Amino acid sequence: MDYFETNPDIDEKHVVIEGLSRYGKAALVTMAYDSRFAIGLIGSSGAGGAKILRRIFGEQVENLASSEEYHWFAPNFIKYAGPLTALDLPVDAHQLVALCAPRPVFISVGSPDVEGPWVDAKGMFLAGVHAGPVYELLGKKSLGTSEFPPQETTLIDGDIAFRQHAGGHTVGPNWPFFINFAERYFTK
Repeated sequence: MDYFETNPDIDEKHVVIEGLSRYGKAALVTMAYDSRFAIGLIGSSGAGGAKILRRIFGEQVENLASSEEYHWFAPNFIKYAGPLTALDLPVDAHQLVALCAPRPVFISVGSPDVEGPWVDAKGMFLAGVHAGPVYELLGKKSLGTSEFPPQETTLIDGDIAFRQHAGGHTVGPNWPFFINFAERYFTK
């Protein structure tokens, strides 16, 4: 983004950040803490991203803090894999999504039949739901529902969007729906 701001050929006010899996986690954190990004496409970020950590389903804090994975997170986070638990966390993923407000965020996830249940599509959906009141407080639209939708249901009428496609660990099948979502903000 620092470079984009120096390049006269790029409209730095219309830059999207996108990431999948660990890069979905990184894209969400970047979106939350760097207001220069206009829209985020957060793909299958799972635990440590847009998945509610206090929801005991799919990937858990203990998975993130294992000896093979601990390098992804700050040492202070590791203590929630023991002796503390996810239930002791002072914050959760919905608050990270809420930090993106009022800018639009599209949460993308694949099918548990292909991608596996570890990513916890419902937990990612719930983060969008629970971030909704912050968006509404700022005059924006929430997801518009708190009921987990059937796979391949496109929720893009709000400033928080969600879609679970039938494919695997990719955002590819959701790109056309993301483009429709983003056009609302870029064609004004």
